[in-house]
Amino acid sequence: MASKQTLPEGEGNIIIISAPSGSGKSTIVRRLLASSRGLEFSVSYTTRPRRAREREGKDYFFITVAQFKRMIAAGEFVEWAKVYGNYYGTSRRQLAEARQAGRDILLDIDVQGHRKVRRQLPEAISIFLLPPSFQELRRRLIRRHSDAPQTIEKRLAAAREEIRYWLEYDYIVVNDDVRQATAALRNIVVAARFRQINQRKKIQQILKTFGG
Repeated sequence: MASKQTLPEGEGNIIIISAPSGSGKSTIVRRLLASSRGLEFSVSYTTRPRRAREREGKDYFFITVAQFKRMIAAGEFVEWAKVYGNYYGTSRRQLAEARQAGRDILLDIDVQGHRKVRRQLPEAISIFLLPPSFQELRRRLIRRHSDAPQTIEKRLAAAREEIRYWLEYDYIVVNDDVRQATAALRNIVVAARFRQINQRKKIQQILKTFGG
């Protein structure tokens, strides 16, 4: 699969993407992973029950509350949170292994998780995905037919709170067209590989050829 290929520039990047529920993030992330060489998905740990079509190690790592708390105590999460009664966490080891292998790794986390990761890993690149308007966000949530009206209102209320944090992100992408939004994210991922911090080893090798 393309996402497992190693990049030539050296250590990989951590790419964070956050978005209000209903912004189309899942669709864009799926398309981005399918079309981006050297990019893999960070699979979170969770204590919530596995849904019918979800696969262990592909969608989540499903563990018990006791196991999750042991991982917290051992410092194994770069970020974790309790959401609607269930725990979710990002593995510190998974991020390190991907980066050291020269692969970029994509984190799909909320604004609070973004803050926690950036405090520990300030070199991480963050993208905030926005719907074109509040009205469009409401329309998309209703069109999904997956939530009760009360749940939709809770998601909209949460979206009002989440968008207040947009200034803390490096890039803002408006999802008014799925193809264009996916292309924008892909361009960000590729451009990030040419940052000075990513090119440092390669540059040092070139400088040696100049002598002096």
